[in-house]
Amino acid sequence: MKKLLLLSFLLPLLAVAQDKGIHFEHGTSWADVQAKAKAENKYIFMDCFTTWCGPCKFMSANIFPQEKVGSFMNDKYISVKVQMDQTAKDNEDVKNWYASAKEIEKNYSIRAYPTFLVFAPDGHIVDRQVGGAEADQFIERCQASLNPATQYYTQLDKFKKGQKDTAFLRQLAYLALDKYDQENAAEIARLYLSQQKDLYTPANLQFLGKFTQSSKDVGFDMFLHHADKVDKVLGAGKAADKVMEIVAKEDVYPQLMKKDGSAPDWAALETSLTAKYPAIAEELILKTKVQYYSYVKDANNAVTNIVAYMKKYGHKADPQALNEYAWTIFEKCNDMQCIEQALEWSKRSFKDAEIPAFMDTYANLLYKSGKKDDALAWEEKAMNKAAGDEKKNYETTLEKMKKGEKYWE
Repeated sequence: MKKLLLLSFLLPLLAVAQDKGIHFEHGTSWADVQAKAKAENKYIFMDCFTTWCGPCKFMSANIFPQEKVGSFMNDKYISVKVQMDQTAKDNEDVKNWYASAKEIEKNYSIRAYPTFLVFAPDGHIVDRQVGGAEADQFIERCQASLNPATQYYTQLDKFKKGQKDTAFLRQLAYLALDKYDQENAAEIARLYLSQQKDLYTPANLQFLGKFTQSSKDVGFDMFLHHADKVDKVLGAGKAADKVMEIVAKEDVYPQLMKKDGSAPDWAALETSLTAKYPAIAEELILKTKVQYYSYVKDANNAVTNIVAYMKKYGHKADPQALNEYAWTIFEKCNDMQCIEQALEWSKRSFKDAEIPAFMDTYANLLYKSGKKDDALAWEEKAMNKAAGDEKKNYETTLEKMKKGEKYWE
């Protein structure tokens, strides 16, 4: 009896705790939500989610229930959740939204999750947000969604009604890209570029870099055939990097993971790439082999191709790549000549910024090469610069080094 009394006492408190976050409408329809928003003169916040989306679950479990989030949202919005996929476990409330969900997905080109749609009190769309966020950033985004100057669809409506000055087009193109509206982003970007007299300015090349996503885009020909002019403005190798990014996506990656599980035909792929893109074919094939063999956990081939890539193109590797390649060598290679090479790559990775993780890689390589005293000194430096779990991991590694343990394969 006491347990029942205690439970009955706690239930109102639990209800109060649950009400502190965003209040979402339940057992209602899209038409009902619109009518309520109009009657209360509030905006509509629509969480378009799927049952398989990790960031969607994070927002529901960690952000929406927060009191400060609820205090802001409940005062200004009528909020509703709309499940965009369909499962066998769906209840009647979810099923009643099936038709509306399909229409919303089609009308607003929802391609990523979570997508949050914002409607004015009269029901017309004014903004969209894509992706999860921490509480303060989420509130900031929702505050911006109330301001016509920062509402995406309000600005897009100005474009459709004839505003076409270059400053506006540039800003709107970036906004469309940020909002995952790829179709309008591409159209607005093309219009902006058509008004530019010189595409080889720093601002325009940076813009082109953002909006060149396929070999059919205007900028691809510039990056491919006028690399010298691009690199003169953006820096050495920038044109080739953009071309390789697109070629990898269109010509290489589709050939890697075959449905029958067979290995890629590297010879045929290299022949094809050399015919179309001779300037980048060899480098792209080597980089792709490193990625592929690392992914399928083929250590010998991964190491072989890392060494081959670094021998010819190592001067182009950025700090992140240098660290990744060096760490793979630490884990998978026991040849001392290979270890010595990786030490040089690793040291370069933190030449300009002493990143703890990169220094840890260097310390591990030193230890594996038999330079214990140097390894201890660098691992301690990495530990002192790190924080939280990262710091604890380096403390553990340091202890293993002091004991002379072998902790790799």
